[in-house]
Amino acid sequence: MNHTETIEEFYKRVPQANAAGLRLNNAGAGHFNVYTRNLCRVQTPYSRRDFYKVSLILGEGILHYADKWIAIDRPALLFSNPVVPYSWEPSSEKQEGWFCLFTEAFVNANERKDGLQDSPLFRIGGNPVFFINEIQQEELSAIFRKMVLEMDSEYTHKYDLQRNYLHLIIHEAMKMQPAGSFEKHANAPTRITSLFMELLERQFPIDSPEEALRLKTANDYAQSLSVHANHLNRSVKEVTGKTTTALISERITKEARALLQHTDWNIAEVAYSLGFEYPAYFNQFFKKQTGVTPGDARSMTV
Repeated sequence: MNHTETIEEFYKRVPQANAAGLRLNNAGAGHFNVYTRNLCRVQTPYSRRDFYKVSLILGEGILHYADKWIAIDRPALLFSNPVVPYSWEPSSEKQEGWFCLFTEAFVNANERKDGLQDSPLFRIGGNPVFFINEIQQEELSAIFRKMVLEMDSEYTHKYDLQRNYLHLIIHEAMKMQPAGSFEKHANAPTRITSLFMELLERQFPIDSPEEALRLKTANDYAQSLSVHANHLNRSVKEVTGKTTTALISERITKEARALLQHTDWNIAEVAYSLGFEYPAYFNQFFKKQTGVTPGDARSMTV
């Protein structure tokens, strides 16, 4: 389980992506870069990044994100955000297309209320992959080529132009889905539940055994969302059919399985990172949720 990768760490791992030596505030407000995907012939580490990325993928592979995976077997547009962890596992030698990566400061530079961070394409729980047809591939490729050319230009407002190209890609993707997919929440319970689910997912993945889970109970989430605990519980139950506590427990259990499978932390460290003061409490919780002890679960994956 890896920590959140910064732009500096990304460029150290993939120096070819910043051959021009762009500064972290190269866009005036924040950072922006665009480059080709011919660097993507090797598997990338599974982790969160502290930047956004939009990718036009022309090549085959498997995208692992959140707790899911999807086979990319044809041209696709991918949207990645700083919250959801992901990795790319190439399955074909030919990897073409483009990336553009950018920071939150670049997104917010024009102070638009409908900024990219509010786009349905970057929301937690959504599908980040849009498969595209030949015409869409040509149109999106043309936009990325313009981005690449603009990076080398001397135009004073070139990053404003890059931001406009970025919004154009966003809108092209939004046209690929039925309008109903992007409708705003119709009622308060739906909105509160959506905020709760997003906040729940933001707590993961756990990066270090030294840092305990910050939000552990329904009351913790209610306080963080500035709503009464009873109101949160009613809303979540109405929308999902499950209690807030049940959803928290399910997500902690899922993370526990991942930590047991993918780290060498001992049981006490896993317990502490998930908010359990004593390993015995974690053992009781995990066995109640799964029917097996943490030790048994770990041995099953070896």
